[in-house]
Amino acid sequence: MQKIDTLISARWVIPVNQRRDVLDHHSVAIANGAIIAILPTSEAVAQYAPNEHVELADQALIPGFVNTHGHAAMALFRGMADDLELMTWLTGHIWPAEGKWVSYDFVADGTLLAAAEMIRSGTTTFSDNYFFPDASANSVIKAGMRAQLCFPIIDFPTAWAPTPDQHIDQGLKVMEQYQNHSHIKVNFGPHAPYSVSDEPLLRIKALAEQHQVGIQMHVHETQGEVDDEVAKRGSRPIRRLKELGLLGPNFQAVHMTALSPEDIDDIAETGAHVMHCPESNLKLASGFCPVDTLQKRGINVSLGTDGAASNNDLDMLGEMRTAAMLAKAVAQSAVALPAHEALAMATINGARALGWDTQIGSLEVGKRADITAISLADLESQPIFDPVSHIVYTSSRNQVTYVWVDGKTLLNNRELTTLDKDVIIKNAQQWRDKIQAD
Repeated sequence: MQKIDTLISARWVIPVNQRRDVLDHHSVAIANGAIIAILPTSEAVAQYAPNEHVELADQALIPGFVNTHGHAAMALFRGMADDLELMTWLTGHIWPAEGKWVSYDFVADGTLLAAAEMIRSGTTTFSDNYFFPDASANSVIKAGMRAQLCFPIIDFPTAWAPTPDQHIDQGLKVMEQYQNHSHIKVNFGPHAPYSVSDEPLLRIKALAEQHQVGIQMHVHETQGEVDDEVAKRGSRPIRRLKELGLLGPNFQAVHMTALSPEDIDDIAETGAHVMHCPESNLKLASGFCPVDTLQKRGINVSLGTDGAASNNDLDMLGEMRTAAMLAKAVAQSAVALPAHEALAMATINGARALGWDTQIGSLEVGKRADITAISLADLESQPIFDPVSHIVYTSSRNQVTYVWVDGKTLLNNRELTTLDKDVIIKNAQQWRDKIQAD
């Protein structure tokens, strides 16, 4: 028998491959952090001698979720400024709070809080857009996750840097530090078309091409934003970005709620990706992303939670369910974004958007063993005709039982293995007390 590190046997293996298979009574064999085989459990136990055999009756294995947009450290602002319009929320509450409280330690502690929540929700990879990305990177490594860290660039001073050029210069240092790291990618994160002028955008474009990295940006988040930019510049933001040369396969457009047919043409023609954040958009009344229309144009649409200050959770299972149902309402079609495609948005589409799809995002031989297990044994899941339907429309994050990254266990029967839950809760409460006392 062949010795391997781990064998995971489950009632269902849902690889999210091109065939959209659902495999009954299968096992995933793992060696050196990679998937070396997916085969019927009866064959696996005869063929392999694992150091560890995890047997998960009535559970489903899926690829770890890929959360493609968020602001992890803002978990420490969760619930601080609810029920407000976007610009009131941003300019009247969030930006002032960031100016006062954001620091290296704030970002380190906030990212650990977010990482713990995401692991317990089945997420293995996330994209972050926040200040002090070096602090975020340290927390990601401690948690054992993967992350794309998009360092912010904005025209006005922040807690991290006083000018756009200094934001870029500091970000480049972090990019150099992690350029060969297997779990960390550092990309450019200009805030939005209305908050970043042409000169820094052109510099970002040139540097992104030079370093062969991506650009993530909030784009067309609201109709008001688009109208203001048209009045100010005489063109829609997406067209401006296209004319500046930013749109392309390495561009990640977040939100995308106020779109004309011409906007969609520009995205489709350039191969840019769309990061859909349905719950944040709903909570801030920002608008609706036309997911079905985008997908029919061949545009890659992934899923993100946004930050916990505007969601207010980092739960990809909940986000996936909201996305599936909202897509149907927006398209006025019950067949828009069916369950398996919603699961793809939360996994392989996200990996594709982040440029990690050859390594993660689906359970296939040769890919890294980034895996989430979801229990479907509870009364509320019965009876089970289609486990994918249950995962998208019925399951909650409390049903996530195990999480692996590179075959390493990050969540073991609901218990975190790399992070101390009690310490993280205590730190979060201390930050709350300081902020409330101000």
